[in-house]
Amino acid sequence: MPKAHSKRYTSALKVADLTKDYSLKEAIDILAKFPKAKFDETVEFSFRLGVDGTSGDQNVRGTTPLPNGSGKKVRILVFTDDTAKAIAAGADHAGLADMMQKINEGWLDFDVAIATTEAMKQVRTLARVLGPKGLMPNPKSGTVTDDIPAGIKAVKAGRVEFKMDKSANIGIGLGKRSFTTAQILENAQVVLEAVGKARPASFKGGQYIKTIALSSSMSPGVHISSTEFSKY
Repeated sequence: MPKAHSKRYTSALKVADLTKDYSLKEAIDILAKFPKAKFDETVEFSFRLGVDGTSGDQNVRGTTPLPNGSGKKVRILVFTDDTAKAIAAGADHAGLADMMQKINEGWLDFDVAIATTEAMKQVRTLARVLGPKGLMPNPKSGTVTDDIPAGIKAVKAGRVEFKMDKSANIGIGLGKRSFTTAQILENAQVVLEAVGKARPASFKGGQYIKTIALSSSMSPGVHISSTEFSKY
């Protein structure tokens, strides 16, 4: 017996044919017409890539600023001995040995961790705790830096980090449903370009980006036409 769809999904079907592909602008317009939740939902891109998700040299990851921000309040932890400077620059939490001890005891009340180069010598011991949760500072994502104020500013401005899972999928937040169509479109174009540029040098031939779907926290996905990403 076919699985019954939710009322939200059924309502979405009245707005658009979800079996079809749409241009990015059309997809954003469609999303805006879907039933809204009682909270400001996150708008997200879901990528399915053609790379080998189990091959280390085909790992896809990166970071990019969002021109219009993410709309999300980001809690920042800075691993540093200069606690006062980090707090003054906007960090929510800062420290080194004390913060590491709290994390080893199970505390993880932050969204992004930044570390100075010197602090990373000790922070590396937390890799088994922070790594699986995507919270480990990393030079490639700009979260290992000796310019702490600039690092905090970049994160608070709406920089997003992305990393492919073992099934070659990536989910990236583009903003909130309260954003205008123009704001979501601009953020989406920047994210699409960032993922496109992150194509591994070892990936030869084949289709790098296979599919992209646009959705919000509580909505079904709207498939994006391949003409929007075929050049990648």
